[in-house]
Amino acid sequence: MFMIYQGSTTRLTCLCASVSFQEIKPQSHYNHGYSENVSRKNHVDDYSTWDIVKATQYGIFERCRELVEAGFDVRQPDKENVTLLHWAAINNRIDLVKYYISKGAIVDQLGGDLNSTPLHWATRQGHLSMVVQLMKYGADPSLIDGEGCSCVHLAAQFGHTSIVAYLIAKGQDVDMMDQNGMTPLMWAAYRTHSVDPTRLLLTFNVSVNLGDKYHKNTALHWAVLAGNTTVISLLLDANANVDAQNIKVVPSHGLTLGELIHFSQKVMLGTPFVVIWLVGFIADLDIDSWLIKGIMYAGVWVAVQFLSKYVSITEMHRLCTQSYAVCQSAVMSTIFFDPTAHLPFATVHVPFLINTLALFYNFGKSWKSDPGIIKASEEQKKKTIVELAETGSLDLSIFCSTCLIRKPIRSKHCAVCNRCIAKFDHHCPWVGNCVGSGNHRYFMGYLFFLLCMICWMMYGCISYWRIHCATSYAKDGFWLYLTQIASCSPWMFWMFLNSVFHFMWVAVLIMCQLYQIAALGITTNERMNARRYKHFKVTATSIESPFNHGCIRNLIDFFEIRCCGLIRPVTVDWTTQYTIEYDQTSGSGYQLV
Repeated sequence: MFMIYQGSTTRLTCLCASVSFQEIKPQSHYNHGYSENVSRKNHVDDYSTWDIVKATQYGIFERCRELVEAGFDVRQPDKENVTLLHWAAINNRIDLVKYYISKGAIVDQLGGDLNSTPLHWATRQGHLSMVVQLMKYGADPSLIDGEGCSCVHLAAQFGHTSIVAYLIAKGQDVDMMDQNGMTPLMWAAYRTHSVDPTRLLLTFNVSVNLGDKYHKNTALHWAVLAGNTTVISLLLDANANVDAQNIKVVPSHGLTLGELIHFSQKVMLGTPFVVIWLVGFIADLDIDSWLIKGIMYAGVWVAVQFLSKYVSITEMHRLCTQSYAVCQSAVMSTIFFDPTAHLPFATVHVPFLINTLALFYNFGKSWKSDPGIIKASEEQKKKTIVELAETGSLDLSIFCSTCLIRKPIRSKHCAVCNRCIAKFDHHCPWVGNCVGSGNHRYFMGYLFFLLCMICWMMYGCISYWRIHCATSYAKDGFWLYLTQIASCSPWMFWMFLNSVFHFMWVAVLIMCQLYQIAALGITTNERMNARRYKHFKVTATSIESPFNHGCIRNLIDFFEIRCCGLIRPVTVDWTTQYTIEYDQTSGSGYQLV
């Protein structure tokens, strides 16, 4: 549904600081207009009395052609210096634009209070199809309006991400400055609280630390001035210079904000190692008073809270979670040898060492390997944008406005990693990476060997208590047994509790993953959002997946089991698969296209 724009161009050509054009209600010819959802049939008898401006605004092609054939000059502006092409552009009347240009309308005619072209008007309103059409007829997006803004600046400040992408793909400079030295990134940071325009510009390798002409404000300055917290985070992740100074800032002394951020990140990475060690160390101290130990624990808690104030909650959670995963594995590996020192080396320690090496190998591969990032060169991205826009297919269901790519089937953009991942399963904070087509097998290996390590650790603790602690479980019962083993070695008891806690969630996670892989043939993301994808048939009790080939075949394909060439798994490059076609003969199979 369009809004019909009429009336004074003061309302239409709003200042760069304004929010949008105004919708107006019906009455007189120039001061009012109304929504297109009003039925045309109600006005059939009145078309013959309409002037060409009103007919253009409402898209009455027959009346407009009648007046033009009668001699009306399509280049003639109205009393407010607005041409018919302007009115057709702002109301997205593509047929009329084609007709007027064929009759001699000037595509870059300036008009209105801000001396704007029809392309400026279409850009402000966010009509991508009209922008594409006008540029096909030679409209110049680099022309500036009365306030010194080109089309890419207008698109950025009004948050029209697809238009920004199209203009840049057609050759507009991503760092183009307006008359005041403002770049599209500065406008997006200052005016648009949606993250999409900023993410798109960052993907095009925009210069993050440019300053404007008059204030020397960078995009980060503008985002801070606007309180645009989501964009501030994006700019910091893009290495925006937090020490950049505008002309009003006096240099400070001591640690800069950037130095403080880097220092605090290192502190938070090391915090789990220190905290886990301190919990066991305090519990194992030869102090009878638990009040003193309680005070020491409180001191540890206060210290962690104090450190967390220097890092955002999201960043602290990400750093601590990943560090904690490494810490738990490392602590279990080193502690294991103490309670099991008395056990046979060949049958206990060697298998444990092998398990530990396998665990860290799979963790490293899950953490550092490519999870299936969908990559494209800048030229490929621009070509894709132009092709999709000019065919009317620049739809967010198939196009990622952040990565500027056509999304393959089963892929998803990860908001944490800010990239599109092929066959996306989920983002795992424990490995600090997405889980996708490239590392899902390693993630499953990590879970399996982590579960084995936890079992080894619990076995080691029980062996230690059986040999080194005086207990009377058969005589005194379970609860007294707990106090006996806890007092015998608080440190070992603490590690056992950790192991039990991690055993529960790891066991549940690995069972859910195996069920999805083997029984359903889908990913975690697909299982959670199956109703959003057209290729899944979802009922109240089941999900029918075109990728499910039966339990055995699913496992063979997922783990790429070959058995010395006896089995041939089907391998698919999910970074390049865009559609599927069902096999009509079988009714259940599919063919990748």
